[in-house]
Amino acid sequence: MGEKCKSRFSCLEVVLIVLFTLMTIIALILLILLFAPKKSRTAENNGKLLKADGPKNYLIGVGRSDCTGLVAEVPLMGYANPDQLAGGILSRLYSRAFIVAEPDDSKRVVFVSADIGMVSQRLRLEVIKKLKSKYGELYREDNVILSGTHTHSGPAGYFQYTIFLLTSKGLIKPSLNALVNGIIKSIDIAHQNMKKGRLFINKGLVENCQINRSPYSYLQNPESERNRYSSNTDKEMVVLKMVDINGQELGLLSWFAIHPVSMNNTNLLVNSDNVGYASYLFEQEKNKGLLPGEGSFVAAFASSNLGDVSPNIKGPHCINTGESCDNPNSYCSVGGAKMCMAAGPGSDMIESTKIIGQNLYLKAKELYTSASQEVTGPLHSAHQWVNMSDVTVQLNATHTGKTCKPALGYSFAAGTIDGVGFLNFTQGSLEGQPFWEIVHNQLLGEPSNETKECHKPKPILLNTGEISFPYPWHPEIVDVQLFTIGSLAIVALPGELTTMSGRRLREAVKSEFESHGTQGMNVIIAGLCNVYTHYITTYEEYQVQRYEAASTIYGPHTLSAYIQLFRGLAKAIAMNTVQDLPNGPEPEFFSVTNITLLPGVLADVAPIGKKFGDVLQEVQPQYRVGEVAEATFVGANPRNSAQNTTHQTFLTVEKYENISGNWHVMYNDASWDTRFYWTKGLLGRSKAKVEWHIPSSTEPGLYRIQYFGHYKVQPILKPAQFYPFNGTSSTFEVVKL
Repeated sequence: MGEKCKSRFSCLEVVLIVLFTLMTIIALILLILLFAPKKSRTAENNGKLLKADGPKNYLIGVGRSDCTGLVAEVPLMGYANPDQLAGGILSRLYSRAFIVAEPDDSKRVVFVSADIGMVSQRLRLEVIKKLKSKYGELYREDNVILSGTHTHSGPAGYFQYTIFLLTSKGLIKPSLNALVNGIIKSIDIAHQNMKKGRLFINKGLVENCQINRSPYSYLQNPESERNRYSSNTDKEMVVLKMVDINGQELGLLSWFAIHPVSMNNTNLLVNSDNVGYASYLFEQEKNKGLLPGEGSFVAAFASSNLGDVSPNIKGPHCINTGESCDNPNSYCSVGGAKMCMAAGPGSDMIESTKIIGQNLYLKAKELYTSASQEVTGPLHSAHQWVNMSDVTVQLNATHTGKTCKPALGYSFAAGTIDGVGFLNFTQGSLEGQPFWEIVHNQLLGEPSNETKECHKPKPILLNTGEISFPYPWHPEIVDVQLFTIGSLAIVALPGELTTMSGRRLREAVKSEFESHGTQGMNVIIAGLCNVYTHYITTYEEYQVQRYEAASTIYGPHTLSAYIQLFRGLAKAIAMNTVQDLPNGPEPEFFSVTNITLLPGVLADVAPIGKKFGDVLQEVQPQYRVGEVAEATFVGANPRNSAQNTTHQTFLTVEKYENISGNWHVMYNDASWDTRFYWTKGLLGRSKAKVEWHIPSSTEPGLYRIQYFGHYKVQPILKPAQFYPFNGTSSTFEVVKL
């Protein structure tokens, strides 16, 4: 054997070397197998899909609940037009809640998008109070964001500050209760349906939906800054797709910068405007065969930095001459500023609403379908109360600025090209008017020199921060709040940011995260959150005092203050020092209980020989698709039905099923193809008209319209009593063209 192993090594040594080599190879293989999963997870965190049973799944819950409230006699919130009182319903309003929790349920966040003009501080405080009563410390100020879609066609009356009480006819408890209960119920549903799931994010540009309604203001921003962007509006839509671990679709949450003002200030029908129509289309597609508001899939189109963004893409024109009024003052040579209005793209406001809403829906559907970048990572939330009337801002290394007590400028009264103001106030006003200064000073007192100086160059029309009768006129204590869901950061703004303001804030928050080692954050601006503080413009936009700048109530350094504050929240999350953030001064809860100018509801009276629900004007025997079927009934005040929870619709359109011999509900008052009009008569009499705009997809057959309501009886010296009723039209036939 020794002869066969002639070499530098003995046979034993060769065997040992071979064994050692094999052991080394095996050890390397084991090491690779041991550490390979960690490398895989790192790659997946950068956008690759996780396995369905992976450890990064979230707990996800979605919920939707009606929050419509009153649909008659109540002011609509948004345009501050005293003549714009609700007189019916085009679509119902919904609160949509989305809960995301870590796999072990150690942390969770809630985002609510509600079909309302904006979230008021009163609404926020009442919702948080009820959540704490129901769930303890599970849902709190820091981990619940409430955001309004900013529809201008929802009921008013849910505020506690005087300036909003004046435009809302006071505090209207049924409006407030409907919103509080609807938001709470949507969160309850989401809470009860939590399941393991996954989140995917996608982004894309939306065309043919927006114009900048204050382009002259936008041009005041530095040219070098403007040159970085291809448009004077943000066209990017962000979509968050939610599925469970088995791939079942749960919901869609998207953000896009657009004003829901396709419905103008002549509209009297409660509705959720263009973003609400987009939600309607998406939910109807995913909840096939069900009525609007039914089904488990929830789709929200939430607000973003929409401050200077209009959906009325035909642009501003003088409604009396047809000439363009796209000028610095939005002024018409004949008739002045109140003649300058924007419209489009449709032939009327409802058609425009549907066109814009469908554009949003189609882009969201495309992004939702192709979403593949997964959101993973821990959850964090940070919140502070801040006195926004007294924030010192570090502008640069040597200079500071300061926010101001709230005040509104003259151009606030001018309104916008989406909804003009009154008395011919003009956008871009840099000087006060002697007549209005005398009126203001006599009624409300002259603004202090400090407030005047702080707000320059804004001429002050209403020094709301210095008036406290019967309650403060504007909030001083506001929320600043920030969520992170893995690489997604949601910035909750208590107002309306202009396009460039939103860009600056997004960049600031992103760079703050990066400076502390957190790379690649997707920063979302969520608008109209938690408390309403009007607008936030850039410092440069503020100087020319168009409507948005005149409505920037904390002065020229408002945006810089918010950037500073949200940088602080981002730093606290990135450095894991959220627990060290001071809570700040909490806002006061005012006992506004009986201040309302809403007229009382008289006892309802039916005409002699008629009863409630009787048909006054019948349908025709036959209609073609594309036509309008309508019937008019003996009505009762719809406010009587505000507390009703057993039958939440004022109408149905029903089809006769030959096989079963039953009537099947095809549409209700949440459907965008129906309209319910209520007309008040004398001495308790009223009429209700139901319209069905028959879609081209309607199946031929026999149909009928039903109307539902409650009438009020007021016995002498006894509490009022309410009785349900319904009316039914004659049967009519629908035929194809």
